[in-house]
Amino acid sequence: MPKKFDAILKHLSEQYPQDWARFAGVSGPVTVIDADVSTVTAAADKVLRVESPEPWILHLEFQASRDLTLPRRLLHYNVLLGIRHELPIRTLVILLRPDADGKELTGQVQWRLPHGRPYLEFDYELVRLWELPPEAILEGGLGTLPLAPLTNVTQLELHELIGQMSQRLDCDVPRPVADSLWTATLILLGLEYEQAFAKQLLRGVGSMKESVTYQAILEEGREKGLREGRKEGRKEGREEGRKQGRKEGHEEGRAEASRRILLVQGTKRFGTPSPKVRRKMTQISDVRVIETLVLRILDVESWAELLAELD
Repeated sequence: MPKKFDAILKHLSEQYPQDWARFAGVSGPVTVIDADVSTVTAAADKVLRVESPEPWILHLEFQASRDLTLPRRLLHYNVLLGIRHELPIRTLVILLRPDADGKELTGQVQWRLPHGRPYLEFDYELVRLWELPPEAILEGGLGTLPLAPLTNVTQLELHELIGQMSQRLDCDVPRPVADSLWTATLILLGLEYEQAFAKQLLRGVGSMKESVTYQAILEEGREKGLREGRKEGRKEGREEGRKQGRKEGHEEGRAEASRRILLVQGTKRFGTPSPKVRRKMTQISDVRVIETLVLRILDVESWAELLAELD
């Protein structure tokens, strides 16, 4: 799946593991454990240890686009995690949009010998978000709340849904946490909707002025990128030049917008950044890295800690 959504969902499941366990129908305490299975250059999305009398592992895998190799990868992760942690593994795939679905996703992997006898069978579970009623998310934990707009709602029903989310976030959580969850909602909305629509949709949320600013800045960056892309395309006089120009301009605009949000929210939490911190921020060109840093602001205590992983 696109890395920016990967980062958002991994962050949410790491910060709110109990909520994601609840989403999977699991009761009782859970802890986040290392998902890395890098001995074979692979990593599962998120892995939770269920602390029951007989512990086991819940493996969550998020998918936003179709991948014909997904069933095989799920088997791969399941076996490797089982070997590493020596516990039973339950694999749950969360399909974020219909584009991720396919006939190969049956919930089972079965390998057969040439004469037809099966010699390996592996079962996994599937959640198709667009088939869930929104109540399934609205009544769940806060950590899964940003998934609500991807459930079975029409575009016309989204305004009412956002209102219901706003009522809950206004009542249940501190402002900084609510802003972080709205930011995640905005980014996940990008899976199905244009940025301009998402901006309009969230404009009326009264408790998220900074998040509305975030949307406005992102939209400003998008429009700047489109203008620069068209200008470059006209100069080159080729359709390919126009497409590439739009793409590069859009990415540059998004990166600059995200840097501005990082500076605003970071200054509010940590104080004015030093010249060294500012230089390091300007050197980050990957918008996915910047967006991940924005989401980590609530998890760290200083500029140095926030930027430590970049060293």
